[in-house]
Amino acid sequence: MIRIFCVNTGRSLDVEGGASLADVAHQLREELPFSPICAHVNNKTEHLSFRIYAPKRVEFIDARSSVGSRVYVRSLCMLLYRALCDILPHPALRIEHSISGGYLCRLSDNDGNTLTPSPEMLAALKERMRILVGRDLPFEFKEAPADEVIDIFRRQGLDSKVQLLETMNDLYATFYTLDGIADSYYSALAPSTGHIKVFDIVPYHDGFLLLGPDPVDNDVPRQPVTQEKMYEAFRSYLRFNRTIKVSDVGEMNRAVQARKAPELINVAEAMHEKYLAAIADRIADRNSEGGARVVLLAGPSSSGKTTTTKRLAIQLMTNLKTPKMISLDDYFVDRATTPRDEHGDYDYESLYALDLDRLNSDLRHLLEGREVNLPTYSFELGTRIERPRPLRLDPDDVLLIEGIHGLNPELTRALPADDVFKVYVSALTSLSIDDHNWISTTDNRLLRRIVRDHKYRHTSAIETIRRWPSVRRGEEKWIFPFQENADATFNSSLIFELAVMKAYAEPLLRQVPHNNPLYAEAYRLLKLLGYFEPIPAEQVPSTSLLREFLGGSSFHY
Repeated sequence: MIRIFCVNTGRSLDVEGGASLADVAHQLREELPFSPICAHVNNKTEHLSFRIYAPKRVEFIDARSSVGSRVYVRSLCMLLYRALCDILPHPALRIEHSISGGYLCRLSDNDGNTLTPSPEMLAALKERMRILVGRDLPFEFKEAPADEVIDIFRRQGLDSKVQLLETMNDLYATFYTLDGIADSYYSALAPSTGHIKVFDIVPYHDGFLLLGPDPVDNDVPRQPVTQEKMYEAFRSYLRFNRTIKVSDVGEMNRAVQARKAPELINVAEAMHEKYLAAIADRIADRNSEGGARVVLLAGPSSSGKTTTTKRLAIQLMTNLKTPKMISLDDYFVDRATTPRDEHGDYDYESLYALDLDRLNSDLRHLLEGREVNLPTYSFELGTRIERPRPLRLDPDDVLLIEGIHGLNPELTRALPADDVFKVYVSALTSLSIDDHNWISTTDNRLLRRIVRDHKYRHTSAIETIRRWPSVRRGEEKWIFPFQENADATFNSSLIFELAVMKAYAEPLLRQVPHNNPLYAEAYRLLKLLGYFEPIPAEQVPSTSLLREFLGGSSFHY
């Protein structure tokens, strides 16, 4: 017998050697308030077929948790692929990214041409998925020599997975099978299809959206939300990826191994410059007609807003406009009147942590050609300090304001709409691990923040990961609902960045001790970075947005 400790029940119990986590969950079924979808074993996410041969610390995970939700979605993706194999011969499925509340899926023929699914086909696909759910088929975890797994994937036409495994040079590889079809995902799947009951499929442009459970009511599928501007931003970068023939990590690794990284970096940086120049041109044109005198730049944490603002200022100067900048941080209300969150902590991400009346008064006076004295906020004292900081806008001046609330109409409620131009900045990661595994935009930003916080704030990866859920809650409340208010969307992601950040982030993530519950998240991120062939940071120019996080930027922050 082997003694394990169950976090959920707070007690130890004895199990047979070789028992699976599913066996343990069955033994505890009267004590667990939910049916687990996976578990943390010694703070590492595992599938429920994982077998126990030594003492372990086990925590069973609910599908409604953040970890469980990721397991649910990955399992839903394999369910989709298995159903497609019954609908189409040798289906070429690409799950590209998260958008509009779901996951954008596209089908293609043998020549790579997009196949737009008919409503009848989507209905048949959904029905086939429901049949597979009703059969409660197991997702079977397997491990085999990498050469054998490559052969399996090659026979199924999963070329992106073949290329990824070939560039990783591992001896063994893991994969899952579902009713005779193989696939791979970079973390655990559910025990069986019977756990994946809530989903929907709806047409979306030339593909379709795969929708999981609603985050508020897990018993119904999520409803799509309008994100047409986000879609266009993603679409332009996906076209760019296809043009340079680097759409997934396997293709990226091939390029790095062929010593083509400098060329990729130069092209990606040029793409950034091109998009910023186009945004600056639009602002300058509207400004010359009497509008767009205030430019608001907003975006979630670690999206690169600061560097984007500085590079946009340079582009505006090439349009013979003079950029001037103010910081929303200086408009914080005194700490004593700062709103508090549900935990009683100061909520500095709340819109109402800002003195909106003073901000709107100052902006209105500036647009009227009057001089104002800008406030200065002391974070040490928790109050504003009034000192001489005069500012006036001349006819060719453009005022740039960076902050998370830039797209919220309440921020500049007293200004005429024509005077305001709004730019949304986000790292919309268009590179995929392979055709069935996308790279989360959230993961990209979290890795940026881990590296930046350590370098500039001496914050450990543990602390950054610990605070991340709170940051995400603030984004969901104060940023994401207003994305479609933007006049322009700038994708700050760089196709090569995770290959560069690998050398910076991996040592920080390895410092998270195994006995810390946050190790599960650190391990997951380490596994993501493990797919990449590294690119030396020396190849990244000093003007790159990535330098905001790595250091070595020619911009002053």
